[in-house]
Amino acid sequence: MTIRPDRRALRRLPGRALRQATLAAAAGSALYPIYFMASTALKGRADYLEDKWGFPWPLAWSNFGDAIGGGEFFQWFRNSAIFTLGSVVLSTVVAALAAFAIARMQFRGRDALLTLNVALMVVPPVVMVIPLFVLFTQLALVSTYHGVILIYAGLVTPFSVYMLTNFFRSIPRELIESASADGASHLRILIQIVAPLSFPALITLVLVNSLFVWNELLIALVFLPEDELKTLMVGLTVFRSRYNLDVPITMAGMLLAALPMVLLYAVGQRFFIRGLTAGAVKG
Repeated sequence: MTIRPDRRALRRLPGRALRQATLAAAAGSALYPIYFMASTALKGRADYLEDKWGFPWPLAWSNFGDAIGGGEFFQWFRNSAIFTLGSVVLSTVVAALAAFAIARMQFRGRDALLTLNVALMVVPPVVMVIPLFVLFTQLALVSTYHGVILIYAGLVTPFSVYMLTNFFRSIPRELIESASADGASHLRILIQIVAPLSFPALITLVLVNSLFVWNELLIALVFLPEDELKTLMVGLTVFRSRYNLDVPITMAGMLLAALPMVLLYAVGQRFFIRGLTAGAVKG
């Protein structure tokens, strides 16, 4: 018996090949910077100057020790961890309270408040640097942990409110009404019912906001002029390059700086896509 090829399947082959090629090119363009950073971090300085794009050999593992050496790396790491943890916790709590009010409570100006929140998402941080610096200078908040934590929390809260609002609206209304009928307060409903059901969205916010704060450079550079308060990104890209032009050592430091965010994503990645897509359907 002769098996005839499916003509429709044959007609789809060029389109599938084009899609696969496009996806492969996109994946290559995303992965190549990681390869370049890792390969450069494993090269000696002479090997890097001789061939910037080639495969590293022999492997210069000592670059990682040189990047950490001196104790500054751990100080910068500690500062970045404090700013990231403080701002993410503060913004998540504020965003959860605001999003629950917008999504599940009736009050005048609710839609206008959400519209204003969406408008704040498109304001670039660079346009707020000068007025914020003047204000924080008057309030003596420059070169302080809590001052910069407030700035970072303010920058990521609009997106957090918008995302959580859509997610909270997807939660069945019957659960909220049943808890209200039993005498539960709004805060208790948020903590005991809405928050557990919104765990994927909350994990997504923690991942996205942590990545932004950890890698942020402008705010940390302007509002933290003292060397002992510098973040990891500022220390590696600005402070160290002022005294050290060894690119492989700098890349080794960057690779070490990226590891916490990679580990955080690896832990929460199974919730990430669910958190991004679950709020697309409103309840």
